[in-house]
Amino acid sequence: MRFAFFLALAHLRRRPLQTALALLGVGVGVAVLLTALSLTNGFVSGLVRATLKAYPHLVLFSLSEELPPMPQHPEMEAYAPFAATKALLIRPAEGARGPGVDFATLVGLGEGGEALYPGLGLGLEPGGIYLGSALQQSLGAFVGDRLYAMSATQERVELRVLGAFRTGNYLLDSAYAFVDLKTVERLSGIRAQGYQVRLKDPWRAKEIGVALAGTRFFPQAWQDTQRTLLEQLSLQKRVLGILIFLIVAVAALGVANLLVLKVVEKTPEIALLRAMGASRFTVGMVFALEGVFLGIGGVLLGNLLGYLLCLYLSLRPVDLPGELYFLTHLPVEMRLSDFLLVSGASLAATFLSALLPLFRALRVQPGVVLR
Repeated sequence: MRFAFFLALAHLRRRPLQTALALLGVGVGVAVLLTALSLTNGFVSGLVRATLKAYPHLVLFSLSEELPPMPQHPEMEAYAPFAATKALLIRPAEGARGPGVDFATLVGLGEGGEALYPGLGLGLEPGGIYLGSALQQSLGAFVGDRLYAMSATQERVELRVLGAFRTGNYLLDSAYAFVDLKTVERLSGIRAQGYQVRLKDPWRAKEIGVALAGTRFFPQAWQDTQRTLLEQLSLQKRVLGILIFLIVAVAALGVANLLVLKVVEKTPEIALLRAMGASRFTVGMVFALEGVFLGIGGVLLGNLLGYLLCLYLSLRPVDLPGELYFLTHLPVEMRLSDFLLVSGASLAATFLSALLPLFRALRVQPGVVLR
């Protein structure tokens, strides 16, 4: 075993340029894959954060007409009774400005509602409304303007624009507005439908929802309502990972090519070693160890390059056009699980590529070569 170890190192040192290129090929492929996954993680997390700026982590719908008291849980940061309804928002024409009309979902929040969305800076009061930034632009409304909200039952309520919010998610910014709970009750006759809840860890919403619901509430976590978006992002990450992993596969073929050339070059030496009593196992271990060294070295180099590149991109993030994407810059989120998964897959690809030269070395017949 020790003999095979030193002989494998000697073979790799014999052609330093080819060895360095093989290591660099694997390393660059691993680094690119890790960087792409970290950028994808950052984009997904940024998109989720933007969505949850104006979307509840958990909704508990009451199963009875009377709203039950809110159960307590240590993971809750804030909660408030709510009711939501669709309404037609109308801004009357004033001076040189024409009228503005658009549909919106009015979310009425009761006591404690401002704490549910700390990033929006809500200051709800009776007769006031906060508009999404895109909805505000569609209506052509400014702070202090009068609006009329009309329900499907032809009820009309006058509102005053208190401000606007921007999450970065156009679907929310163009279709949502916040009012106090009594406004929704006057407009549609709907009483509080349940509670909206803000959690310390949004990803535990399903688990906590089940714990809080009991027999009095129906829980709805944000992952359920945003399932399509999350599945699309997950599929995008998997497809991107598979495509970029092909770079590692190409680099692994380069390792196989290097080892095959070494077997061809060292065929007389292999035959001589076999004639001197070396077993097939010893000869095979030489080339197996060469594949192991190249694989481990390339993966370690790739992890280092990937970490440094991700660190650079986190310090100098890539800017994104805000009108096209939900984010103004592309964040980076490195995960240990990605590093371990990529390292394991890259090592497996490199080791598999070393099997062809290994089998070729085992088939060398010393009698035929030395004759």
